Amino acid sequence: MDGWKRAFGACMGLAACAGYAHAQSQNYPAKAVRIICPNGVGDTADILARLIGVKVGERLNRQFIVDNRSGAAGQLGLELAARAVPDGYTIATGQGTSLAIVPHTYKNPRYDPLKDFAHIAVVATSYSALVVHPGTPFKTIKELIAYGRANPNKLIAASGSELGFQHLSFELLRLQSGARFVHVPYKGSAAIVSDQISGQVDLSMSSYTAFAPHIRSGRMRMLAITNPTRVPLLPHVPALAEFVPGYDMRGWYGFVAPAAVPREIVNLLNAEINRATSLPDVRDKLILAGLDIPSESPEYFTDLIRRESAKFGKLVRDAGLTPQ
Repeated sequence: MDGWKRAFGACMGLAACAGYAHAQSQNYPAKAVRIICPNGVGDTADILARLIGVKVGERLNRQFIVDNRSGAAGQLGLELAARAVPDGYTIATGQGTSLAIVPHTYKNPRYDPLKDFAHIAVVATSYSALVVHPGTPFKTIKELIAYGRANPNKLIAASGSELGFQHLSFELLRLQSGARFVHVPYKGSAAIVSDQISGQVDLSMSSYTAFAPHIRSGRMRMLAITNPTRVPLLPHVPALAEFVPGYDMRGWYGFVAPAAVPREIVNLLNAEINRATSLPDVRDKLILAGLDIPSESPEYFTDLIRRESAKFGKLVRDAGLTPQ
């Protein structure tokens, strides 16, 4: 009898908690919402968080306040978000590096991207620009690849970090094209730009917006983008896949919350975030920044993380890279 009473009490407790969570979600948001951004101020994820946070906050009549917590390839901020109270008042931005690459490039990642988060919405996809120093003889990717095959490890290829997204982009290019480069990791695109303009770096990859002023000035030459197809913003720039069939290295950004956040809150935020990214002034800014807007469901985001994690896990193994 005592066992039955304890079981009954536990069930009633769970029901009460569920009822409380439902009541809370019905009144959501009743106060300001914190958006943890595991990237620095001015980073693409930070810009997205602030731009979309303002629009969603205006609609819901509450502040969405960005809290930058960068470090460890996004792990510091996302670990904090994963451990937050799952009431919808702490959400976070995540991207391909922190949600799909980190589990395969760190020996002891601080969270499980699929188990520790509710996936709210993927808000943008991006591509990198592959640029060369204008003094190099390469006018096309075909010429670059031919040189990289004939002269293995003669070209210096720079990216923003060891085992980061652009580094893996070079590894995929190496595996799929047969061209070989010496990879040199830098701390951010500004240092890359400086060394590439001075001729110390032959080729590099970063966001188009980071390179755009230098491409326009002629101090850098853009050969291709990592999107699988050409994009409306740069119709004259070929996709790497035109020379390396199947090449696809798109980045992406989204919003997540602690895993146990009520589904009603996830659905509400998904709808409001997708509405915000469809606004003409927001959409125009994102497109000019070299971003595309998917406007998909939470389930789509979960599936994207699962597929991308499998892709990068295979890439890390095939490239023979050692997790940190």
